[in-house]
Amino acid sequence: MKRFRYGAYLLLLTFVLIITGCSNDGESKTANASDSKETTGLSADEISNEAFKDLFPLQYNSYMKNEKMEDTTYGGSVKRSKYDPDKEPLLPVLFNGYGFAVEYNEDRGHTYALEDIKNVKRITDKSVGSCYTCKSTAVPQMLEEMGDDYWGANFNSEIWTKGEAMGHSPIGCSDCHDPETMDLRITRPSFTKGLESQGIDVSNPTKNDMRSYVCGQCHVEYHFAASNSEVIFPWAEGFKPEDIYEYYNTIAKENGFEKDWISNISGAPMLKAQHSEFETHAQGTHGKANVSCADCHMPFERVDGKRKITSHWWTSPLKTMDTSCGQCHGDRDLDKLKDRVADIQETNFSALHEAQNISTTAHYYVNKMITSGVSEDKIKQAQEFVRKGQWFWDFVAAENSSGFHNPQGSMDSLRESTVQSNNAIRLATEELVKKGVDMKELDQEIEKVKKAVQAETDNFKKKDHAVNSYFPAQQPVAPAVKK
Repeated sequence: MKRFRYGAYLLLLTFVLIITGCSNDGESKTANASDSKETTGLSADEISNEAFKDLFPLQYNSYMKNEKMEDTTYGGSVKRSKYDPDKEPLLPVLFNGYGFAVEYNEDRGHTYALEDIKNVKRITDKSVGSCYTCKSTAVPQMLEEMGDDYWGANFNSEIWTKGEAMGHSPIGCSDCHDPETMDLRITRPSFTKGLESQGIDVSNPTKNDMRSYVCGQCHVEYHFAASNSEVIFPWAEGFKPEDIYEYYNTIAKENGFEKDWISNISGAPMLKAQHSEFETHAQGTHGKANVSCADCHMPFERVDGKRKITSHWWTSPLKTMDTSCGQCHGDRDLDKLKDRVADIQETNFSALHEAQNISTTAHYYVNKMITSGVSEDKIKQAQEFVRKGQWFWDFVAAENSSGFHNPQGSMDSLRESTVQSNNAIRLATEELVKKGVDMKELDQEIEKVKKAVQAETDNFKKKDHAVNSYFPAQQPVAPAVKK
């Protein structure tokens, strides 16, 4: 019996070490506890990335590697349209009536944040300060000076002009570090409010918590408050897509927010998911094992074979597997591990395309319900299915790990997307048959419009092919878009 207990104890100890071993910093250390009284000599209000260059040249040079325009199979930093026919060809349909149907590009390195937000066609004269929130080091100081007036201020005439005058930099040092002490810090109040809505105390986080929190300030789902355009993280019900959908249908709606836009195809009130890496990772295997974002995306690296620094080149861990993966998976063949990641992402991508295609079809079925005179209550039921189906697809599509942060959760979400979109198609079919609609002709017209969108070589014109005389537009004017 004693031998059994001793063996069980060793097994438990081994498991604990495996779970905690991925963290580069002990849980007992708090993020606000500096090991030294030394300071940088920089002002507490310093927002220029270059101000840190001479003090931390190795980290700064590492940060500047984010300017590299590299590509990976399912993403990367190459500036190109996400309307690539080999990737997500039907986005001009699914986002029709919204700014994302105008221009939606691949993600680029953080060093391009200001350039890209200023030039993207989704920014208009009606865009607000909230669109600037995760693009510039000037934001914390602006929020302190302007208070809640910041959120709804005009992007071009007020916020951008003010940022330039302040000498703003793209996402960088002061967004995550206190310029005086270099302690990690939270600079976006929306993140703190979001965690507090779940009852999570952020007053004394561990350093390992902070190695994810600083990323979670921006790599998240959000919406703009109906009252003042404040950036809100919809976490009160939880991090899962079904939790957030419930939040939007209850708490958000009670506070005046119902939708991001109305689909120009189906007339459904739609939700646009955003880069939900923090939520997805938190629900995945690595997140639940307390592996931080920085453990994988900011591994230690040797510089000139001597100094050991934390990498500030935020890229795919597949490019730095020895340090990103090997620290915890040293007993694994890294080539086989890479193949495993590829299998997960390929499976996810295939399911993503299937869900995207079915969601598109559902929109057009509802369009036909509207033009065929189906009763309003049936149309609203179908629109709810469409809204929900696209939400579960977009939660995965907009997330940047191609399913790897939470493989099972992502596949469950895509399955739910397919179920909901098929519910819309089934309901529409029942009603359209009653109206005598030629269903074979309907399916043929849907395939024609899909091909027309994909065949258009000018990305700015793709959205125009999503509607025609058979599928007329369901709203005349595109609303303002969140960024």
